[in-house]
Amino acid sequence: MKTCELTQIIDQDKMFLEIFESCKNFTMTSKERMYALYKATRQVIECSVPGDFVECGVWKGGSAMIIAYSLIGLNATDRKIYLYDTFEGMTEPKECDFRAWDNTRAWNEWNDKQKLNYNDWCYAPMNEVKSNMTSTGYPEENIIYVKGKVEETIPKRAPAEIAILRLDTDWYESTMHELIHLYPLLSKNGVLIIDDYGYWAGSKKATDEYFSNFKIVFNRIDDTGIIAIKP
Repeated sequence: MKTCELTQIIDQDKMFLEIFESCKNFTMTSKERMYALYKATRQVIECSVPGDFVECGVWKGGSAMIIAYSLIGLNATDRKIYLYDTFEGMTEPKECDFRAWDNTRAWNEWNDKQKLNYNDWCYAPMNEVKSNMTSTGYPEENIIYVKGKVEETIPKRAPAEIAILRLDTDWYESTMHELIHLYPLLSKNGVLIIDDYGYWAGSKKATDEYFSNFKIVFNRIDDTGIIAIKP
């Protein structure tokens, strides 16, 4: 589908546009990726795909807010939303983590923004994220905040079954860890979204390596994000 055609479809979806206006200031993802998440949420509910919703890499909660508002609109607020993040900014990237198009090392920016107890790159404390999520009206008891590096919190704190798995921690090690431990929990016909596949080389490397022995078809959402339905 051409970008102009997708833009026309998005701009005709009044329900999404209302949600988008409420969430756009709390996410760095594109309008196209937000729409893909909105449509994926509707699809798994309408098709009765079992499981909870998982996001790794939350920032201010904008994408999770998309999920919450969509579930409210579908009267499906019994699903849990798991949010995994350090809530202290980005973790330290490794040598393989660089921008895909110009090979700029992520470590340089990470190092420049390192503070005493947090990193100022994508920093959003948990209380700010909780406030944003509370504003959606989604049942607070069904929003699970998991603080820490995913390599330390997963799989100790993970749902039994996942309907949507959205990965946005950018780096090779975290993305690979998430795929190893969470993709097997994704239900058949569940949706996998890799937010920064086209932006950070580490995210792409982890995804390509993990799925080298799996039959799965990814589609590009835009120049950065990809999406797949688990067969």
